Amino acid sequence: MKISKDSVVSLTYQLTDSAGEVHEKVGEPISYLHGGYDGIFPLVEEALHGKAIGDKVSVTLQPDDAFGEYEHEMVEVEARSSFPKDVAIGMQFEGAPEESDEEDFILYTVIEVNDDEVTVDGNHPLAGKTLTFACTVTGIRAATAEELQHGHVHEEGSHLH
Repeated sequence: MKISKDSVVSLTYQLTDSAGEVHEKVGEPISYLHGGYDGIFPLVEEALHGKAIGDKVSVTLQPDDAFGEYEHEMVEVEARSSFPKDVAIGMQFEGAPEESDEEDFILYTVIEVNDDEVTVDGNHPLAGKTLTFACTVTGIRAATAEELQHGHVHEEGSHLH
């Protein structure tokens, strides 16, 4: 069977940046619904189309094809009193961007802490980076009617969202 629209594709992958640093590596296969369901980067999905079990694919993703450009305006400095006493670099908090009417929340990561202020960054940690997504196809099957209706893969024996 070859990868086509409405098939469930399983693969292992490694995500590296242009300096060769590994940011993610999975040994246990992950699965996604192939065919424009937003389960994987579109350029990777395009490269996988028509492949078979055992095929290897490597795709270089520019920032706009992956996690977007780094946006300096997503870095905000807040009063230290707005955070828990034990706030530390690397902690993450959900919040709305300043001067925003949107109800969409962003995940902010603490990047600096001093006595009076905490600096948080709402960019994805890989924003602005050119990445290489290298994968091996480990499985292909037809999607179930329920998976197609919901637009995502269901784990065997459960209905996870």
